[in-house]
Amino acid sequence: MRIEKYLEKRLSEKGVLHFSLIDPEKARSMDVSQVARALERAGSDAILIGGSTGVMQNDVDMLIDQIREACSLPTIIFPGGVSNISSKADAILFMSLLNSSNPFYIIGAQMLGAPIVRKYGLEALPTAYLIIGYGGAAGYVGEARPIPYEKPELTAAYAMAAELLGMRYVYLEAGSGAPRPVPIEHISLVRRSTRLKIIVGGGIRGREEAFKAAAAGADIVVTGTIIEGAGAKLSVRLREIIGGLRDGYRERASGKG
Repeated sequence: MRIEKYLEKRLSEKGVLHFSLIDPEKARSMDVSQVARALERAGSDAILIGGSTGVMQNDVDMLIDQIREACSLPTIIFPGGVSNISSKADAILFMSLLNSSNPFYIIGAQMLGAPIVRKYGLEALPTAYLIIGYGGAAGYVGEARPIPYEKPELTAAYAMAAELLGMRYVYLEAGSGAPRPVPIEHISLVRRSTRLKIIVGGGIRGREEAFKAAAAGADIVVTGTIIEGAGAKLSVRLREIIGGLRDGYRERASGKG
């Protein structure tokens, strides 16, 4: 429970957290050490590792080693498959894609991954994964039935089911590079309907999107695409996004959100 306690402590201090997502395949063209240091300087709270389907455990191991040498941020597996699980990580989002039409992504992959997670002694963060709207590659590969943008009540119903099943996190995913982020109506209704920690990712490119997500009720906001193309401006862009999160949380806490 070390990482979960870390997240709870950070949430109690900050109100809202930022996770950076690094794709092991795309990391091959990055200066990973420089990126990791920039993420820590900017104020990111953890690094998610994952996102690709064509990545093997060795790729994940090497990436985590590079990150560990450069910064002290915890590394959390964001699994694209069983082969993405690494013993070197601090924890894993143990996810079930609840709105998949294929039982494999709801429970089959989890059955295959569970013995590996136990063998490695990885801390598991039980997470409901929901694809909303665009969905991108995650929706396509996971054979999801994306929840329509105009149906936040469906997202809330899935989240309530996840909470009753004992999950503690819900990840609302718009898809990598999504043309628009998860609508705030989905975030706010899940916030009102459950006590789950809400993770929001996809389509968050700047301060405004981050502000709206935090004001609506997001506990954790994930950005990944900007890491791949920001270059020397990465710290500046991330500070703008994290500043938006802080302001959004203050708006929510004041009762205006």
